[in-house]
Amino acid sequence: MRAERRPSGAQSGPVSAVAPLGTAPAPLEARQRRRARFELSLFWRTFIMLALLLVGSSVAWMQTFRAFEYEPRAVLAAQQVASLVNLTRAALVHSDGIARLSLIKELATREGVRIVPREPNDRYTPYRGDAMEERIARELGARLGSGTLVASSVNGESGLWVGFDIDGDAYWLLMDPARLRPVGGETWLIWLATAAALSLLGAAFIARLINQPLKKLSFAASRVRDGDFDASHLDERAVTSEIREVNIGFNRMAAQLAKIEQDRAVMLAGISHDLRTPLARLRLEAEMSVADPDAREHMIADIAQLDAIIDKFLEYARPGQAELRPVSLSEIVEACIYPFKDAADISIDLDIPAGIRVMADEVELARVLSNLIENARRYGKSPETGIARVDIGARVKDDEIHIKVRDHGMGVAPELLDKLTKPFFRGDAARTAATGAGLGLSIVAKTVERMGGRFSLKNSSTGGLAAFIVLHRAA
Repeated sequence: MRAERRPSGAQSGPVSAVAPLGTAPAPLEARQRRRARFELSLFWRTFIMLALLLVGSSVAWMQTFRAFEYEPRAVLAAQQVASLVNLTRAALVHSDGIARLSLIKELATREGVRIVPREPNDRYTPYRGDAMEERIARELGARLGSGTLVASSVNGESGLWVGFDIDGDAYWLLMDPARLRPVGGETWLIWLATAAALSLLGAAFIARLINQPLKKLSFAASRVRDGDFDASHLDERAVTSEIREVNIGFNRMAAQLAKIEQDRAVMLAGISHDLRTPLARLRLEAEMSVADPDAREHMIADIAQLDAIIDKFLEYARPGQAELRPVSLSEIVEACIYPFKDAADISIDLDIPAGIRVMADEVELARVLSNLIENARRYGKSPETGIARVDIGARVKDDEIHIKVRDHGMGVAPELLDKLTKPFFRGDAARTAATGAGLGLSIVAKTVERMGGRFSLKNSSTGGLAAFIVLHRAA
């Protein structure tokens, strides 16, 4: 075995021939990250839906109110104007000339109603505008007779002008049009803005009320996923009965999972003790009682393989999060390649810049790298030479350290890449003959995940299999 270290700035031919370190995330994970950028949280989805519903309801109610307001308001306004005209006409008809002048002056002073003679050459503008004004004009014509004139201005003076006759004499009655004008657009806008603001506040409150229990449930589920059963307790005294039942059921499930986890730990400890004790006796008996050296060596090898398989099972079943601390990557790699120093069937090239420190569990990371190197040694031998050439490199990218372990073997069929990290799967057809329980890469993926990192596999474009590990960079 030869281990060569390149300068930190140099690029190796095999390493640079493939994609940059850590650029081969799983397709599903990449799609999920892209989708997450465009998805809204449940709170915002609920808030927008309720806001649109409430604002739409307010606008629809306002339009309905205005539509139903036109007819009765127009009829009432026309009735009031017609009554005023009829009363004024009756008062003028039954008064003499002096009293008529006094009455006209009194109406102008107290009621804001002016009565002026109507001349044939008067210029007037018909009282037409929106739908309500047209409706008022038609109603006044129907109540005061066909000869009634309703104008919005006479001789350039604006107002509500109503033309009527008294004993053959034509008059104009002028009044303030404000008494007939409907509620203005500014008033409606203020009302709508107030209703919209209240609707949005109500939507935010309702959305928060709905999503707060779901957020707590999501957090508790993530704690259970990470193995922290004590921090996953939910409130069982919630006011809402449905939320209370969900919380009670979740707490019971978490408690049951905690008990199962505890039972599993006890069971694994028992398996380790109960299986290793007879294996140790068998090995001792084989070494002392079997005379044939070849048979003895084969028996010892089988027992060692069984012992290694037990180690794999226990290692895969190890629960909990790893305790992370800053460690030197180059020191760990040097320790991992040391057992292969005198091996003739493996050649390791290193390309790791000095001073790189990662957040990891030193023992766990060493186990991961040793597992990958051993995997490359077993299955990544070159068909021409029978030697496994392994390249180990690392790069710093933002706050992450991207590590790559690559062999130059036959690689793996693309359809099998996603299955290699599944427990008990062995890619025998793609690579050389395999032994063991098929847990090596599963343990690697699970251990990297326990350290808060990512693990992925990809075939190299120039042959061989490349394993990518992404860990957090130590400050």
